[in-house]
Amino acid sequence: MVAHVATVAFLGLEARAVEVQVQVAPGVPAFVVVGLPDKAVAESRERVRAALAAIGLALPPRRITVNLSPADLPKEGSHYDLPIALGLLGAMGVIDAETLASYLVVGELGLDGRVAPSPGVLLAAIHASSRGLGLICPAAQGPEAAWAGTIEVLGAPDLIALLNHFKGSLPLAAPEPGMMEEPAGGPDLAQVKGQETAKRALEIAAAGGHNLLMSGPPGSGKSLMAACLPGILPELTPAEALEVSMVASVAGELREGRLVRRRPYRSPHHSASMAALVGGGLRVRPGEVSLAHLGVLFLDELPEFQRGVLDSLRQPLETGTVSVARANAHVTFPARVHPATHVDKILTRAEIGQPNGSNCDHIRPLFLH
Repeated sequence: MVAHVATVAFLGLEARAVEVQVQVAPGVPAFVVVGLPDKAVAESRERVRAALAAIGLALPPRRITVNLSPADLPKEGSHYDLPIALGLLGAMGVIDAETLASYLVVGELGLDGRVAPSPGVLLAAIHASSRGLGLICPAAQGPEAAWAGTIEVLGAPDLIALLNHFKGSLPLAAPEPGMMEEPAGGPDLAQVKGQETAKRALEIAAAGGHNLLMSGPPGSGKSLMAACLPGILPELTPAEALEVSMVASVAGELREGRLVRRRPYRSPHHSASMAALVGGGLRVRPGEVSLAHLGVLFLDELPEFQRGVLDSLRQPLETGTVSVARANAHVTFPARVHPATHVDKILTRAEIGQPNGSNCDHIRPLFLH
């Protein structure tokens, strides 16, 4: 018998449909996963085996083959654990296979049968809504998935709870959408004394979406002024909040299903690599410029960044997107930001124009475009 379970593969902010096909057939006992799985997916065999043993079920002494279709699409991440386990239970006859066909499943399994959170649940929920499917996900991320609309969401704390739900003995309650994240308190521009020219420059940059370069001596307040910039930007619209939350969901930074309301502010260290800043890595993840999408990207000590890293920002700042090309994938992340940078410049007394050499009120703003 072959059981089919729908799940997704994440490519940037795109969720692609993946079908988990599980077959239990006569033959030498084995548990094989095919379909270009990465290390995390290949290791799901042991997690699934241990999770089923924890709820009192043993794998049948047969040949178990799991195919992740389409076979030419690389599969990455631990969110394939739960669909593989449910597909196996469907092939064993423990769960009705036709019932599983109406759900899209994501989630990581613990060795004791618990369903642990995994990145990208909000994207999976939106994809399930577009296909007219329900969603089975970790209970901790049920409020996050509920933002996708009117789809049926089953937030499962563990495998036992899912089995009881499908048997009708203890149905799972539908999760409520998580509360909107309260804007976190940050530096307030009204609390900054002096620096009227720099304040005016920040207001113009916020109103017009300009890039801003701040030059001045150390200790003159450039970093503080940049940290005040998100506070004078307008709140995110509902559509923008969902877009920013999708990036945070893929990066695994969305907490308790709360959609982001405050515009993001990212300040990477000058030693950050190109992959950390624009995205990439072995498992392609959004970089700092994407995590700052619709917010502020502050590059402290701009001259200290590697030249190649700064050059890699040209295309994202022009187009508002980051395209990460790999041999097996081409991923695009959004990257519309308010870039702010600063350069420390030691000024002489003549340049400062004050007899005591005070440098507390001399930030020189320069618009880059």
